[in-house]
Amino acid sequence: MRETALYPPIKSFLQAQGYEVKAEVTDCDVVALRDDEPPVIVELKLSLSLALLLQGVDRQAISDWVYVAVPRAKGTRGRSQMRDAVKLCRRLGLGLISVRLEPAELVEVHCDPAPYQPRKMAKRKTALLREFHARVGDPNCGGQVGTTVMTAYRQDALRIARALKEGGANRPATLATTLNVPKAASILQKDYYGWFYRIERGVYDLRPAGIAALKTHATTLAGL
Repeated sequence: MRETALYPPIKSFLQAQGYEVKAEVTDCDVVALRDDEPPVIVELKLSLSLALLLQGVDRQAISDWVYVAVPRAKGTRGRSQMRDAVKLCRRLGLGLISVRLEPAELVEVHCDPAPYQPRKMAKRKTALLREFHARVGDPNCGGQVGTTVMTAYRQDALRIARALKEGGANRPATLATTLNVPKAASILQKDYYGWFYRIERGVYDLRPAGIAALKTHATTLAGL
């Protein structure tokens, strides 16, 4: 496919809405005019690349009505990528159009140009701040891949594991008080990492996996 294959269906789509459409006007791939309205500009590419987005952003100096157009994505992965593309275009104030050529032509506008107004998610912000303040020190390296992220939850679990190894089986309430880990009961009961087990009602001890974790995370434990 060539970029020129996208032009005829987009031209027909715009003409059906009463626009006069012309291609390659100055630096713009597609320009559409209707009455005294601002020009609609469409930039064509075979994929949603950085070059296409930069072109779209550059055209915003001419008009607020700038779209980028790409071939319609196929399959589950393609639809997921298109959802991400919509989020990106909205942040940039660009419109996004997809074009399908077969088995029948289909032009779909996924979003129109509009000033971006980010919607803040209070719960995510609260979770972010809670994790930041609960985490002891800075045990991770920004950008790390393929290694365990040391969360505040894991740090608390390690502190409990160390206390059980050093002092033997214990009760969640006692550990919560002595270690200042309010979620000790939940950590022991859920046993997310497979480190703990209940030996009797309300009493927990450490599994071999927990002992191994203490050795694996010895450096982290030194700072807890």
